[in-house]
Amino acid sequence: MSSFRNESDSLGNIDVPEDALYGAQTQRAINNFPISGLTLPKRFIQALALLKKSAAQANLELGLLDQKRADGIIHSANLIASGKHSNQFPVDVFQTGSGTSTNMNMNEVIATLAGNAIDANDHVNMGQSSNDVIPSTIHISAAIALSNHLLPALKHLHKTILNKSVSVSEHIKTGRTHLMDAMPVSMGQELSGWAGQIEQGIAGLESVRNRLHRLALGGTAVGTGINTHPDFAQTFCAALTKDTGLKFEPSDNFFASLAGQDVAVALSGQLKVVAVSLMKIANDLRWMNSGPLSGIGEIELEALQPGSSIMPGKVNPVIPEAVAMVSAQVIGNDATITIAGQSGNFELNVMLPVIAYNLLESVEILANSASLLGDKAIAGFIVKTDKLQQSLARNPILVTALNPIIGYAKAAEIAKKAYQSGRNIIDVAEEETEISREQLIEILDPIALTTGGIRK
Repeated sequence: MSSFRNESDSLGNIDVPEDALYGAQTQRAINNFPISGLTLPKRFIQALALLKKSAAQANLELGLLDQKRADGIIHSANLIASGKHSNQFPVDVFQTGSGTSTNMNMNEVIATLAGNAIDANDHVNMGQSSNDVIPSTIHISAAIALSNHLLPALKHLHKTILNKSVSVSEHIKTGRTHLMDAMPVSMGQELSGWAGQIEQGIAGLESVRNRLHRLALGGTAVGTGINTHPDFAQTFCAALTKDTGLKFEPSDNFFASLAGQDVAVALSGQLKVVAVSLMKIANDLRWMNSGPLSGIGEIELEALQPGSSIMPGKVNPVIPEAVAMVSAQVIGNDATITIAGQSGNFELNVMLPVIAYNLLESVEILANSASLLGDKAIAGFIVKTDKLQQSLARNPILVTALNPIIGYAKAAEIAKKAYQSGRNIIDVAEEETEISREQLIEILDPIALTTGGIRK
């Protein structure tokens, strides 16, 4: 049986587990919100600890906190930022909308670790309010995750696709629009489209990144900066910048930063764009790999695990399927963040924890799945050359190249006859036109057709 100690706050006394580093306010939150069992992500907790560390450094520099207390807070925050004591942050995501419970959870744990008569409110939370701490931590955690995890993963995926596009550039395949046969493309051209989507996604994320670096801390309760030093915000950002290597600066409008979460919504929108791109690429891979006998079968993905508990020998495209599910989750997270983002009533947004949770989940799973997609699906797939050539040889749509010579109507007639007879398009065109076979072979050469222009 667990033993308890008695703690108190402004509402009175409450029992807290004897071995807990947190105190009364955290325990009340645990009791009040037994909702999901979901807690704020590790990245958020670590970023919150970094915030407390930089806040203590700023208050020390401004002469508001003595050296001994500052050192205690900084050392304790460093422990948490390094991943220690993660089990001391049990507050449910679905809590008070300001995230006050999580802020106080951090304040209490740091105060306990630091000792030396350090108070959770008066010292650890000095010059701060949950109302500016939690919005700032959303930005800090997202900025760090973006710079250190997602953008590197997407750049790696982009490079992997480009490298693969070069290695498969000599393979010509039947293009497809509406999932129906179309004019030929090289496999390198097709993959360059994937690379272009990822490149655009990276640019979109980078366009939001600088706005993430503008922080609400300094606005305190309602944006006026009550109970904080006029130079606190700037001093804090300088300390955090030195600690993280990312250039943070105070928001140019604390009222907007407390009441709105527009930057988080904008970032989520860009994450959704990346998710849509990854789903497109994943689905292309699934189609190209389909079969292997009765599907398109243009490529063969690496066999990673058995695909069926009942059908021996079956292998499925597990990585593209996982990536597609990640994409669906991120799109759903964006809907949640959008709704939460408009919940800024007067001077405060009151859905901050759910924004933090979904935003960081989207960043995390996109980064992990992007790396897997590149390394375990795209880098190693094998091109099935025979299947590509077989499909190309029977593709009546090649007749499109004859449009400038014989007109659309006559070309359509030839295509229809080739479809119905199942014959090679060159054989049918030779019968139906006065163009020599040598000219037809030259005009309808699939490789030449991938270069565009007008064939004559």
